Amino acid sequence: QRDLLALVDEQLSEVSQLYLLSFGSELHPLWDTARDLSLHTLHEARQWVQDLQPGGSCNLLQALKRAVKVRRLDSLLLVLGTCPDQPPGILVDHLQQCMLGRSLPVQTVAYDCNHHTAQEMLRSLAELTGGRHHSYSMGTQQCWGSDVAALGQELQGAAQLLQSVAEIRRGLVDGAVSSLLREVWAEVSGRRPPRRSELEAPLTIEAPGVRPRPSAQWLQRNGLRAHGLGLYQVLAPNAFPRCEQFVPILRKTVRSTLHQKAMMQLEWFDGTVRNLHVDPPQLYQYQGSLSRAVRGFQRRLSWLCSGSRRVWGNLCEERVLLMVDTSTLSPGTDPDPPLKLLRPLLQQQLPRTQAFNLLAFGSGVQRYGPGLVPTTPASLQAAWRWCLSLQREGSRNLLAALRAAMETDLCSLSGPCGIYLLIDGAPDQALDPLASYVAEVTGGRELRLHVCLYDPEPDHDLGEAAPPPRYASPREMGDIMRSLARSGGGRFLWSRESGIIESDDIQLILAEVEKAVDYSRKCALLLESLHRRSGRLSADERVPPGGLEVVLKEGCRCPLKLQAPKPTALSLARMRTLVDGGKERAPVIKALTWRPSSGKMATAPARPSYTRTCPTGRARRRVTSSAFYTDQGRKVGAVYQTPPGTRLGRSVIPSITLPREEEVCTTAVWLRCQAVGRLGLDLHRLALGGCCRHVASLVRSLGRRVGARHCASLPTVTINAQQRHLHLQPHELDEYMRQVRRLLRRYLQRLQWLLSGSRRLFGSIVEKRVCICIDTSGSTQPYLATLRKELTSLIWEQLRTNVHSFNLLSFADSVQSWREGLQEVTDASCHDAVQWVGGTLAQGSTSTLAALQAAFGHSGVQGVYVLTDGKPDSSCSSVLQETRRMNRGRGVRVHTVSLCCADSTANEFLKSLAAQNRGRFHRCYGATDGQLVAHTMLTGGFTDEDDPNLPDFEGDDLKRLSEEITKARRFLSEAQSFRDLLHEKQKKQGTKATEA
Repeated sequence: QRDLLALVDEQLSEVSQLYLLSFGSELHPLWDTARDLSLHTLHEARQWVQDLQPGGSCNLLQALKRAVKVRRLDSLLLVLGTCPDQPPGILVDHLQQCMLGRSLPVQTVAYDCNHHTAQEMLRSLAELTGGRHHSYSMGTQQCWGSDVAALGQELQGAAQLLQSVAEIRRGLVDGAVSSLLREVWAEVSGRRPPRRSELEAPLTIEAPGVRPRPSAQWLQRNGLRAHGLGLYQVLAPNAFPRCEQFVPILRKTVRSTLHQKAMMQLEWFDGTVRNLHVDPPQLYQYQGSLSRAVRGFQRRLSWLCSGSRRVWGNLCEERVLLMVDTSTLSPGTDPDPPLKLLRPLLQQQLPRTQAFNLLAFGSGVQRYGPGLVPTTPASLQAAWRWCLSLQREGSRNLLAALRAAMETDLCSLSGPCGIYLLIDGAPDQALDPLASYVAEVTGGRELRLHVCLYDPEPDHDLGEAAPPPRYASPREMGDIMRSLARSGGGRFLWSRESGIIESDDIQLILAEVEKAVDYSRKCALLLESLHRRSGRLSADERVPPGGLEVVLKEGCRCPLKLQAPKPTALSLARMRTLVDGGKERAPVIKALTWRPSSGKMATAPARPSYTRTCPTGRARRRVTSSAFYTDQGRKVGAVYQTPPGTRLGRSVIPSITLPREEEVCTTAVWLRCQAVGRLGLDLHRLALGGCCRHVASLVRSLGRRVGARHCASLPTVTINAQQRHLHLQPHELDEYMRQVRRLLRRYLQRLQWLLSGSRRLFGSIVEKRVCICIDTSGSTQPYLATLRKELTSLIWEQLRTNVHSFNLLSFADSVQSWREGLQEVTDASCHDAVQWVGGTLAQGSTSTLAALQAAFGHSGVQGVYVLTDGKPDSSCSSVLQETRRMNRGRGVRVHTVSLCCADSTANEFLKSLAAQNRGRFHRCYGATDGQLVAHTMLTGGFTDEDDPNLPDFEGDDLKRLSEEITKARRFLSEAQSFRDLLHEKQKKQGTKATEA
């Protein structure tokens, strides 16, 4: 107690939070959670230490379980004076499992403990968690531990250094100079390799996060072009091409002119010259957006240069194979394999993958596993223990390693995979055979070879190493590895301990940064040109502080070659604008009404825009105006726009994207995104693109009605009882039929899925918390064995995979429940449910209402599935009325399944019960015929609209999908007839032209 009080006063008074716990047979914590340090907290801690009393055994396992659950702790201090009740192996294994993905060092103190087993156990706990161990004996007043040992090791190293210096003075240099210089060089450069004891500690595995993307894919979503920050994207609405056009009313060719001081000429990206209206506020805002984008790129660069990504780059694939160079030809000083490079990778990036394997190569090849191993904390720890057993040996037989990786480990792999090669020197083979082999093996496969060249800084005349089979300078070695990565379709990374030399990911980000800087320079030059032309700077056009932080750097400006503006004469309308001082006049408005078609957006207005409407009684067309300040005083210019009349344009055949995997949902929900109309494949809408309706319309300028003309050149079809001209071309109809055939195949695959497995008899279970009501009345006796078998399939196929919790009810004269409430879905619960279903018996009547009342009594139920073969014993209307009352305000969906029931009245009751409670009705009638028809159409094609015919399904899901299939087949048949009509029309027109 005296030493604990000294600990509280001297050391614990400096911490920010504190938690105290004493343990014997029972636990006695001072507080429930960690407390912030204060005078009151310290007073409570001292009082608690003074009140401690010995008693009971040493239940260390229970104390550790309680301590690791306390939040916001940075370390644990464990003081032990005797041997614990549990074996050391159990304690070490439990603490190792608790520390997976968590960094919580445990500092252990053996206080006057003479048990050798307890001492070793405390030392193991400290080393396992990265903490320190200390031991104190009251009898001898001696202490020792990891801190004392580290200091003693440093003292021993200093003594050896003094001895080496003494040997040098005496002339006994036998290798002393070389070893001394090695140690001095390592200390001066600050590159002390981690000790072997530090490397042998278990991995501290980080929690897996979002799988990163390579820089090329990252820029597709976060680059300048993705965010609309390209310079020409921003300037396009205010840039107008120089055009020359013949005006019939003037009988001469008119060229576009450049407004004095209001516009300037800019060389566009395609080499043309455009007239540009410079809007300073818009450019200032654009430069601010560029600055924010550059800061985002800088964060990406810092992330790429941190942790294991500095050596290995990004591990972007879900399945990876790591190839590590363990030859003895490394130019570095480390005699061990590159363990310090592998450890961060196993802790930081490999947990995000799904499967991995390790391969070490020198003269031979060693594998961690026979194939790809699933990524788990246990497999990562086992892989690290395998890495610790590696030794450097032989040369670099890279070709043998690649063959072992690609022809043995990945020979049967069908999905995407990445091979990451870590090498620190030139391989034994030449580049040509290596590159040819890699290109041949990776071609046509989703396999990428990424090369990580780690160039350790060699010793500086500190000894002689064996000459490698193939020598290459650092530049030549980089060229070889870069070419090898290009052959494998991967990325290249060249790094040293001092930093990264070359990286494909970093080069893409730097190129984007340079592009942003170039765009900002051009903006600054445009603003400077505008200010020089105006001869003054207004208060509103001054450069805001920090607005050009990307471009205002000394020595970074390069002049942009712009074409000098040509002197052009002003038109009459513009002359009047200058003379009248910007007053509104009718000719001025008429002259400024027209604007080139290239300008899609109005110029940023300097004052709020307004809209004028025509006062006539005909259809009004809105005229919009946008004003801007000119450079002469307070004069204002305006641009007026009259939008063209809306005209029903020609439709384009869309290219649809269909899901590959089946989604567990109802057909109505699935068709919200996959219906023919939702995908834009409604043939009637696509064919109604023409404006001609064979109706005479009034032309006001002529004062009479005029009918349609030139109709003979277009084929006429009847759509929705209306005669229309067909504007679709043959190639468009071919594309439409191709898309509809794709959609029909997907519909038929969905139909086969709905008719397979347990969905054939029971339909799809779509809710997460369900109750299944099974009819076991006497009428189910003939097919009860089949029903038990299908229910077993339902439990394992749908409930086990798609449901969170469930319960089973059987109803006849009374209701029997499998469990009292909803049970969580586990393997054990599914086994128990299958055994319960196997014990059901068919007898008695059909009490449907009692079963529904029991199902609605479950708390949190979302869906009730009623499986029955007939009408209830009570009145159908009373069952419907009572169900409506129980479900009022709850929103529980009731689905009904008809089991071998041919009674139309009973089926109508089940349909009404499902429709009233927003559920679905299902009946397996016609399932076999539907499978046969779907298989026939998938294999034989869709040549005939009526052959083969789908059966008349009664279930809601199957019926809706069948109607959509029939609709798509009808559209396909009509498109084929339209195409034949077009060919016949073109053939007749060709015959007439030949006769003429």
